Amino acid sequence: MDLLISEHAEKELKNLPRDIQSLFLKHLEKMQERPPQKHMKHGILCHVETVTRQARIIYDINGDRVCILHCFATHKEYENWYLSYR
Repeated sequence: MDLLISEHAEKELKNLPRDIQSLFLKHLEKMQERPPQKHMKHGILCHVETVTRQARIIYDINGDRVCILHCFATHKEYENWYLSYR
């Protein structure tokens, strides 16, 4: 599968501490082989991958492409983004 990273996700990924960044990169490698398909709730047309207890990757699948939309290091960042859809 092709893995595309949006500008937002790329900036968020670069601003992460090195140890967390390496965890994200490992998950992105796994997602390129076989992405999990856990949909978000409340009609949000994205998928979510849990990296750590608080960190999340938000992505979308279009055919054989996986588009990384956001990389959130904390649950607070993820929650603020998630609540913006309500």
